[in-house]
Amino acid sequence: MTISYEWRGHFDNTALDALHADGFGHPVTATDWRTRLERHSLGWVCAAEDGTLIGFVNVVWDGGVHAFVLDTVVAAHRRGSGVGAALIETAAREARAAGCQWLHVDFEEHLRPFYVDACGFKETAAGLIAL
Repeated sequence: MTISYEWRGHFDNTALDALHADGFGHPVTATDWRTRLERHSLGWVCAAEDGTLIGFVNVVWDGGVHAFVLDTVVAAHRRGSGVGAALIETAAREARAAGCQWLHVDFEEHLRPFYVDACGFKETAAGLIAL
């Protein structure tokens, strides 16, 4: 089976909703992902296997040189197979092509091996305010 990675790829809102809910452990909602992404994102990467959405990452930006990774998610049956790292690699390549100089990500501690070791992000000091 071949996995394809597509920048600003086509997706079905229902399929992305289901993937997001499964990956982040919340109920399926009726999010209009297309409208949200078109409004706020530099782009996104869809990973598909035989026409089925199995991975996704959103890349938002500041309109200048900073891009930010959000919502990296891979279908449960494909986790640990390199799909997530390929999503990030594609996102980084496309953000660079759009003129961005920095790609940021925030992550929980248990995701450190993925983002730092597998994807090559460097650790930096950061801050957060819960709103």
